[in-house]
Amino acid sequence: MSKTILIVDDAPTIRQMVNYALGGGEFKIVEACDGEEALAKLKNGLRPDLVITDLNMPKMDGITLIKNIRELPSHRFVPVLMLTTESQPAKKREGQAAGASGWIVKPFTPEQLLKVVGMMIR
Repeated sequence: MSKTILIVDDAPTIRQMVNYALGGGEFKIVEACDGEEALAKLKNGLRPDLVITDLNMPKMDGITLIKNIRELPSHRFVPVLMLTTESQPAKKREGQAAGASGWIVKPFTPEQLLKVVGMMIR
């Protein structure tokens, strides 16, 4: 059975790149364009094995999304990977405090993403 990954990013090109990097049919990919859409999908029964989210998005940013995910009993322990242009240590600490499981700075290579995803959900 394939693992489900929720990709959350306001940039369609980034969602496509992540989807391509994770391609090959090994994963079921679900996309959301911001934190609000992602949270709605989670509350409506989506049970991903991993969430990959951007930090800077309209409506609801990645840190707020992670905090909301951690408040949902059914999703409290789902790994959440931040995939963002932000590389400042203070932002990473904020993400970690919110409950982020990992952090990758854009641009990324498909190999880098696959390695981290593999460590998080296998």
